[in-house]
Amino acid sequence: MLITDDFLPVPVPESLSATYLVPMAGLPRVSAKTAVRALAGRLAEPVYGLAAQMLDSPLMSVDTRPIAEFPALPPDLLTAFGATGAQLDRLAAATHLVVVQAEYRPGWPPAHEWAARAVAAAVADTVGGDVVDVFGLQFLDPATALRSLPDDQGRIRLVDWVLVPYSSDADGLWFTTKGLRRFGLLELQTQGVPDHLTRAWGAVMTGAARRLLRDWTDGLAGEEVPAFVQLPVLATITGHDIAVAYGNPEQHGATAPVLLRLELDPATDPEADSFLSLRPPPGHPGPAGRYFAAACATLFNGIQPDVRYARRGDAMSAAIATARAGLDDIRARFLAGGLPGESQLVVKYGLPADEGPEYVWAGVTSWESPERIVGASVTDADTDPTVRIGSPVTIEATDVVDWAILDGTGVTEGGWTQAVLDADDRPTLP
Repeated sequence: MLITDDFLPVPVPESLSATYLVPMAGLPRVSAKTAVRALAGRLAEPVYGLAAQMLDSPLMSVDTRPIAEFPALPPDLLTAFGATGAQLDRLAAATHLVVVQAEYRPGWPPAHEWAARAVAAAVADTVGGDVVDVFGLQFLDPATALRSLPDDQGRIRLVDWVLVPYSSDADGLWFTTKGLRRFGLLELQTQGVPDHLTRAWGAVMTGAARRLLRDWTDGLAGEEVPAFVQLPVLATITGHDIAVAYGNPEQHGATAPVLLRLELDPATDPEADSFLSLRPPPGHPGPAGRYFAAACATLFNGIQPDVRYARRGDAMSAAIATARAGLDDIRARFLAGGLPGESQLVVKYGLPADEGPEYVWAGVTSWESPERIVGASVTDADTDPTVRIGSPVTIEATDVVDWAILDGTGVTEGGWTQAVLDADDRPTLP
């Protein structure tokens, strides 16, 4: 193996395993094979066939055990990763667990994960129960588990398989991934992230996971599993990586790439995990947090991904009126291809919320009807869990309060409400 300063050798495990649980009161009504056959037409053919094949092989086992024989699942961690009270109640009432386990070699596709999740979802579907992903300590209802599996082209949303938890420490926020080990890769971490970049850096971590996972699986593409895969020390992350990780590959994102340096942080405790750390590239002056903020500004085209609520006042009212007055003109320019090259049109619109509208941004992809805009979200929403970075959205023009044209340097036209929020001053109106 060639070792250079440009690549980092990362060890490859000999095999990978997946474990899923289906809690139930009583014994299963049907066999796992019968449950999987009931999914014909609901699962993409590659996964349906894979699940059936692995069920007939020694690579997968499906056992039903009294729940007392299985180590107790920690309710506090399950809650932290999204478990509802109803799901925890069903777990407490369960008498048995169906345990689905699969093993496979590192590489792509991750047959152990896809097949085990499909079989567990099939079994849970027959009893209206839940799937517990042991690796992620997550509850999944059967429909959610099935939606996370690959489509006919083998595509997945990485956010369905990799979580990005974070916590505070003395230097800021500490982000990690939880899910890359499913594929044999070490988890990522970033330390010293400024507090105001919570959502933005979570998206960057997800995009970085997508980029490095692609490099990782490319290194495992041969017939023999290597002992190491060499990952680039300088990882290049783009807006497209983020969009693809969130399941919207059509949105390439007119953003400049950012560089992140990859370092191996081996665990000193044999019981602890080693990490691949994401740091600023060599030669960056100043604290790491400053670079992370600049990277987010680049990847999100100058639009702050943090949720902002419009403030009342004459300046904001004037800004919204100005933006709305220009909607017909900017739509005509967009349809005529009259916007500057390598630029992107984004609109800001309101989502209903108990405390008043939450305003978020979306990139415009189609505007055939004056009343309706089709686009992709460039922010995560607090009030609507379906609105995530890269997710497709349909917007009523009456809900739009602002628009902007972006290039690689930021806002070049529009953005009047953002000017009020950022500068707390009356915008300059045309």
